[in-house]
Amino acid sequence: MKYLRPFDLAREHGISTQAVRNYERDGFIPLARRTPSGYRTYTETHAAALRAYLALVQAYGHATGGEIMRSLNTGDLDAALTAVDRGHAQLLRDRSTLDAVGRAVEHLTSGPGVAELPTIGSEALSIGELARRLRVTAATLRNWEAVGILAPAREPVTGHRLFGATDVRDAELSHLLRRGGYPLERIRAVIQQIRTAGGTEALSAAVDDWRRRLTTRGVSMLDAAARLGGYVALLGVDVPLGTNPAGAGSRAEPAWE
Repeated sequence: MKYLRPFDLAREHGISTQAVRNYERDGFIPLARRTPSGYRTYTETHAAALRAYLALVQAYGHATGGEIMRSLNTGDLDAALTAVDRGHAQLLRDRSTLDAVGRAVEHLTSGPGVAELPTIGSEALSIGELARRLRVTAATLRNWEAVGILAPAREPVTGHRLFGATDVRDAELSHLLRRGGYPLERIRAVIQQIRTAGGTEALSAAVDDWRRRLTTRGVSMLDAAARLGGYVALLGVDVPLGTNPAGAGSRAEPAWE
């Protein structure tokens, strides 16, 4: 059996040997066997685990990537696969949300009512006017404001809500997403992203950027799946890595020690 040093694993990925040790400590790669001299001895299984973990981080993030590897390395394949499934389900939800936002952007930029959107000030819509425009109740708009979806200005003297052009855009998009079955928390996140994008031109550019990011994530998931599958194949079906570290069966001392 070929033995590897921490340096060998680290060099492949351009990381430090301390990072490799930390990944072992945190359960992201199997425990290494120690020689009588106290040195760690890694194997190709450890190298495959490190490749899988780093690919998972790229695709799913540190938290989920770590959860998947810890589950595998304690023999809980079902938990690992469930975490993978959640990641794919999230990507699908993100794609669905992006499609809805894209349709809303198209509606906002090409719809006949765009030029008629009010500007903040004397022509701003009241809560009743906006409710009639959307065919929802004023209570619905107040609820959207309470959860952070809408943020209308207030008339200084009366305190009445004033919905300007940006507020109307946010309300129309929220209404579209709500009709599509999206929960309010998710709508709030989308609206907050849109607010940071600026006008409709910047918003269209943001949608294109979001789509590229989702595509990159999807491709990263394909790569992670391949590396994860290779690691699982090396483990075998009945390898309880939490108590039987990879390569622990051999007593041979590495040549460099």
